[in-house]
Amino acid sequence: MTEPTQGPDPWKSFRGVMAGTLILEAIVVLLALPVVGAVGGGLNPASTGYLVGVAVLLVLMAGVQKRPWAIWANLAVQVLLIAGWVVYPGVGFMGLLFTVVWLLIAYLRAEVLRRQKRGLLPGQQPPTD
Repeated sequence: MTEPTQGPDPWKSFRGVMAGTLILEAIVVLLALPVVGAVGGGLNPASTGYLVGVAVLLVLMAGVQKRPWAIWANLAVQVLLIAGWVVYPGVGFMGLLFTVVWLLIAYLRAEVLRRQKRGLLPGQQPPTD
């Protein structure tokens, strides 16, 4: 007996997008180190620890994207990045930009979930002969 074939898992690719976004965001945060050092108030142990700590947190968050609460935790981390305005306004601005990105991702997640519940995803359609 053959088992029915399953279509592609939309959540697997969605988790990949979220993890990739977090890794990209970590790289951008680390690229802020020389900017804060040269243009901002200069790097001190607190600002260096903050930027490296946020980058490490973002990389660690990329590993928990299978959890149902992950997208909301990703949005919460953006508040921590916006608070970087104290370190350098450009860091806080990065936080605002990535907040917009995560709000868009949350919207897309809701849209995929809505379509999945209604059976409208391509993988849920009967095969055409």
